[in-house]
Amino acid sequence: MPALVWVAVAAVVLPMGLLVQTVLSHPGRALATTRRNLTRGLFTPAFEVGSLEARTGSGAVLRALTPDASARRLRRMLEIAGRPAELTMTRLLWAKLALALVALLVGVLQAAGRGSALGWTVVLTVVLVAYHLPELAMYGRGQERQKAIARELPDVLDQMTIAVEAGLGFEAALARAATTGKGALAEELVRTLQDVTVGRPRREAYNALVRRTQVTDLKRFVSAINQADTYGIAIADVLRIQADEMRIKRRQRAEEQAMKVPVNVTFPLIVCILPALLIVVAGPAVLGLAGVFG
Repeated sequence: MPALVWVAVAAVVLPMGLLVQTVLSHPGRALATTRRNLTRGLFTPAFEVGSLEARTGSGAVLRALTPDASARRLRRMLEIAGRPAELTMTRLLWAKLALALVALLVGVLQAAGRGSALGWTVVLTVVLVAYHLPELAMYGRGQERQKAIARELPDVLDQMTIAVEAGLGFEAALARAATTGKGALAEELVRTLQDVTVGRPRREAYNALVRRTQVTDLKRFVSAINQADTYGIAIADVLRIQADEMRIKRRQRAEEQAMKVPVNVTFPLIVCILPALLIVVAGPAVLGLAGVFG
């Protein structure tokens, strides 16, 4: 079958599938729209910011082509990755659709001449991988950011402990650590202070920080701060204990990574270094034996 016929079939089938998907996901979209209308004018939590705000144009097209579950998952990934300015929600969704369409067209042109079931299976697999490739990139970026926050947390807690023992309050110490620090954790602390400044309750702002970062150590620290605030425990003691624990955990993670080095080096050693070593050591002997028996 000519490639042009396959392209025409895809041009007919794909819009029909997208139409069915839009119809099936309409109730969830209607519920989300109703919720937004009822809460209009109220305070919007930070973890819900970044949805597709446009009602017409490209935003409407993306809402029609993107399932709600996929949009929520990508929004969470953006939160964990720190919402980089160059990677907005709209750009990522367009990138997913564009990569999937390009992969589909290239795969159809390549597999049309062969017509085998294996070829079409490979095409579908490549299209799915291309569609989820931006999500994989955002997931990797989020993982790197989480590791950076976990590494920076003990130093920030040490700085806050010194500031509190010097006479500053907890929020003043947090503001000082946020303004003088650099990196992902300092950015998140600045955002948390902004939430508190505009009138958001402190406990809710701290919980929003945990939801945005999804870092276990930071979640444990926020829980300890909330408990200290509830039961009236001295904040300096809590900060000191938390700083010691985070420092121990960071050292344990470094030791764990160091213990993994021999295992990670084994494969490059076997594949790259060992064959060359065998050629250098055993090569002359093999050539000598070949000359004798030849």
